[in-house]
Amino acid sequence: MIPGAEDKLKDYLGSLQHLSPHTREAYAHDLGALHAYCDQEGIASWQELDGRMLSNFTARRHRQGVNGRSLQRCLSAIRSFYRFLMKNGLVRRNPAVGVLAPRAPRKLPATLDADQTARLVQIAGEQPLVVRDRAILELFYSSGLRLAELTDLDLDSIDFQDAMVTVTGKGRKTRKIPVGRHAIRALQDWLRIRVELLGAGGQEPALFVSRRGGRLGHRAIQKRLAEWGLKQGLPTHIHPHMLRHSFATHLLESSGDLRAVQELLGHADISTTQVYTHLDFQHLAKVYDQAHPRARKKS
Repeated sequence: MIPGAEDKLKDYLGSLQHLSPHTREAYAHDLGALHAYCDQEGIASWQELDGRMLSNFTARRHRQGVNGRSLQRCLSAIRSFYRFLMKNGLVRRNPAVGVLAPRAPRKLPATLDADQTARLVQIAGEQPLVVRDRAILELFYSSGLRLAELTDLDLDSIDFQDAMVTVTGKGRKTRKIPVGRHAIRALQDWLRIRVELLGAGGQEPALFVSRRGGRLGHRAIQKRLAEWGLKQGLPTHIHPHMLRHSFATHLLESSGDLRAVQELLGHADISTTQVYTHLDFQHLAKVYDQAHPRARKKS
């Protein structure tokens, strides 16, 4: 067992306040797996771990079913942890430098078409939870928010006069995004009825609250979206990121402006946004195959 390993991991994770809770939780899981591996292999110090051992650790996790994307994140966590150890004079080198994870296959995100999206957001009813959920659906699709960005919104995050929402994304970076007129109307309807869900005093700053009056959590939103997808008769499981993907795909199809979509989504690297061009190319290829007289052999 590595002496003081748990304390060092705790200190490192405590230094990551600039990252989202989800990322910190993932890093804790990855580094916990590394610590367990070191125990199993009799590695007695963080300094002792080298690139060969780390490659073996990565290969073992891959055989256990951990996918390439998760392993890339794991190596990123280990590189960051070793930078922390080096900064504090606890190790002299970073064994994760140069270690590569298996290449993750490019998985195209699932999206809804425009008609399916319209059917999803047009939920009927004037009960407080229905009005709230309608505002959530409209805002997800209107502005392409991540789930964590939406749950973090406070009452003052929405500028109704300029129809803008201010969100805090990955790396604690803030950006302003336009809000469409349907979402603005749905949000105004929600704010008129929101007080009915607040407890005594009504001091909760969160834009979206639960039936108990507290900030609405990730799991509750995921559950409600899945339920609305079933109620609206959609043929696939609905989750928050699907609405973000649909927002990006529909915007790119209409405008062709990849840089603008990148800015709206809050992607640091345009290569992340380029996945949506692949979706568009898939659509073009399908149209070509169906329409061009020499595209394929007619039956």
